[in-house]
Amino acid sequence: MYNQQVMAMPGEVAAERTFVCRVYSWMFLGLLITGLVAAGVAAAAASNPQVATFLGRIMLIVILAELGLVLGLVGLVRRLSAAAAAGMFVAYSALTGVTLSIIFAVYTSGSIFSTFLITGFTFGIMAIIGHTTKRDLTSIGHLCFMGLIGMIIASVVNMFLFSESIYWLTSLLGIPVFVGLMAYHTQRIKQMSHQFGPGHPDARKYAVIAALMVYLDFINLFLILLRLMGRRR
Repeated sequence: MYNQQVMAMPGEVAAERTFVCRVYSWMFLGLLITGLVAAGVAAAAASNPQVATFLGRIMLIVILAELGLVLGLVGLVRRLSAAAAAGMFVAYSALTGVTLSIIFAVYTSGSIFSTFLITGFTFGIMAIIGHTTKRDLTSIGHLCFMGLIGMIIASVVNMFLFSESIYWLTSLLGIPVFVGLMAYHTQRIKQMSHQFGPGHPDARKYAVIAALMVYLDFINLFLILLRLMGRRR
């Protein structure tokens, strides 16, 4: 029995690494697609006023499509195939690139690049903490989620109040919220890796769902930091 337990440990470690690598591969692919689409759409809009006009007309449709894809991925995950989940994630990443193309018109390329590096560095630190800490981060995750709900409610209210104080308050609150969610979600990915090993039939599908979690954390923290530190044109 002792020999069997010792022999099982490398297999468990390999299963964990396989799932985690799959998650972050999808995450990085999503970020790459978003960045390329955003840069391409921004360049097209800058060179052709008709493209910019067309984007303004369809932007609401794009945002609703993004929301529908996220809700579909999360709500229908049990019914979706791995290929369908992957396709929806890629489509969501591309649509996010369309909506984020506007930042190239508002902020300088240098500030966008530097903010992306800062976000990546922050994500790396929190990912290490989430994967190595022995502390259960569930309570922190729940607290950050409640903070996120508060941010969303305050942002919706501010659409009617146009309060600069609420704007900056939600921006500053967003930093600890998404930094905390990064650590919590990376710990959740480690926990999921024990459940969805390479032999699990749903491993590929849930790797995409886990990638969506950390992808959203990254994008939202990036936008908040850009809002606070970015240099406008």
